[in-house]
Amino acid sequence: MSGDTLGAGATGSAAARRDAAVRAWTALRPRLADDAVAALGEADADAFVTRAELALFDVHVPLGLLYGDRADALFERALGTALAAAAERPAALRRLDRRREIDPGWFQRARVQGYVCYVDRFCGTLDRLPEHLDHLEELGTTYLHLMPLLRPREGENDGGYAVADYRAVDPRLGTMADLETAAAALHAWDMSLCIDLVLNHTAREHPWAQGWLAGDPAYAGFYSAFPDRTLPDAYDATIPEVFPDRAPGSFSWVPEACGGAGGWVWTTFWPYQWDLDYTNPEVTLAMLGEITWLANRGVDVFRMDAVPFMWKRMGTSCQNQPEGHTLLQLLHALTRLAAPGVVFKAEAIVAPDDLVAYLGAHERFRPECELAYHNSLMVLLWSSLATGDVRLARQALRRMRPIPPSTTWVTYVRGHDDIGWAITDADAGAVGLDGFAHRRFLNDFYSGRFPGSFARGALFQENEATGDARISGSAASLCGIEDALERDDPAALDVGVRRLLLLYSVAYAFGGIPLLYTGDELALRNDTGYLDDPERAPDNRWMHRPPMDWAAAARRTDPATLEGRVFAGVRRLGEVRRSLLALRGGTEPEVLDAGSDAVLVWRRRHPRSGTFVGVANVSPHPQQVDADTVTGFGTFAQVHGSDGPLGVRGGRLTVPGLGWAWFAEP
Repeated sequence: MSGDTLGAGATGSAAARRDAAVRAWTALRPRLADDAVAALGEADADAFVTRAELALFDVHVPLGLLYGDRADALFERALGTALAAAAERPAALRRLDRRREIDPGWFQRARVQGYVCYVDRFCGTLDRLPEHLDHLEELGTTYLHLMPLLRPREGENDGGYAVADYRAVDPRLGTMADLETAAAALHAWDMSLCIDLVLNHTAREHPWAQGWLAGDPAYAGFYSAFPDRTLPDAYDATIPEVFPDRAPGSFSWVPEACGGAGGWVWTTFWPYQWDLDYTNPEVTLAMLGEITWLANRGVDVFRMDAVPFMWKRMGTSCQNQPEGHTLLQLLHALTRLAAPGVVFKAEAIVAPDDLVAYLGAHERFRPECELAYHNSLMVLLWSSLATGDVRLARQALRRMRPIPPSTTWVTYVRGHDDIGWAITDADAGAVGLDGFAHRRFLNDFYSGRFPGSFARGALFQENEATGDARISGSAASLCGIEDALERDDPAALDVGVRRLLLLYSVAYAFGGIPLLYTGDELALRNDTGYLDDPERAPDNRWMHRPPMDWAAAARRTDPATLEGRVFAGVRRLGEVRRSLLALRGGTEPEVLDAGSDAVLVWRRRHPRSGTFVGVANVSPHPQQVDADTVTGFGTFAQVHGSDGPLGVRGGRLTVPGLGWAWFAEP
């Protein structure tokens, strides 16, 4: 591992690096053009070469920054890999590419909304997925994220994120042929497919890792190992622990490493997940081959897992390093040469100031990922719901840097993971809160420890030494629905449903792609069944990964049932959203102060449809806001809301407790 220094080519001016790129392209272009015609035919070859020329500075410059004098040779090899993948791309996917090149913002449309599920929890196996696409279509789904499905190691595997083979499906879920069939079925329903791709590490059982251990020169330098604790201790001094209770530190002893003498292998997450060493360009080219191969199976969106960790530097947290961004830019550009209809989504659960960079928002724009999770919005929504106060959300959301117009957020209420309270001390202090105390309060509140809490969550990875922890629990249980049902309290159940739909009203209208987490449309609660599975029992995140309850789903059309109420509410959010151009990506929301610290107010503008304003009252009590701020001096129409048309009196708009409304220019 040589990540404590910049790449060999990092010195020199940007102009010099661009000049080097132009020279390399001039020398390579004639041969590449001939190879492309032979592989693709004249029309598609012309398109490929044009894409390559447009991406020149996004490919060659990063290669120079990362790998120095090897850039020219690597440039030719990388373009060759992309061309081979383009030649193997099925005709149906090439047609989809052409449509998306004409409409490059296809993923930003207001009609795009997502659904997230585990295959086994949702439908059992991949071959059963097409049977349930009607359920997704009812919700307006156009983007389906299937949680980790590539073949993991046997036994404990971090929920599928310890991948043993990128080109095979977990045999419990089906085969790669089943995945291709599912992708084709999704495309027939006008839905895109998203899967997880773990970039930072592989399982120790992966052929790359086994080849490295065996001394196979083809895999030399794919991973990092140290013969003693000198360097691992130096790195660990500044690296935050991800799983402090069960996997402390960032290194694991492997007796077979270092030529059989034993060594400390870099394992940021679990001992069976070995970090790849991207200072070796062979790793980068190998990963490019896996990405393009999967793209040709029909994957439209890659959720790039653990991207902040891909580059290491001594004396830092070994997250968000500039070379990591350069590496992601390189992989993105090369993938889109082969499959221009494919987009990247960054799984970067980091501080807001660091997050926007994964969408290319550097001092100068550099394309990396088109999509990123708006983790801050999710965290701030739960924080606001617990406190009945939006001042922290207003402060933190206003302070976020804008993202490039060619990208968009993915907004969500709940995901498969625990909730980590990514609230900075600076933002907390700006509204009079102690950051540490507030994060502890949120853990107490959502684990049900705080007096009067409605939530039924659980602490995850509690660190007694530091007081840090995260929260597990389904959205319905965190919103009080489970508690209300257990107490047989209809009034409390009504309030719990209002909380859940309130949160989704923001996720669906803040802008970008809203994601609906499986079961939330039916208010599924915490599942304790995971405790019966020895592999899952140590990880309480499985409590909010329940199997789909198809009996409950059968009640979704009955408005007298809990499932019917929630399903109708979520479905209607999507229906109204699809008619509002202002909710498409490409523009940023503006968070407003409308005169109430309990009401989150945000505004979006679109050059064709005009202005949209959303309001969400996180307090259980009615609140008044400035009507002119919300309704545009009375010119905006209410297009949706929790309680029918809201009344205005004396220039003030009253928002019911836990109520919300959407307004738009007519």
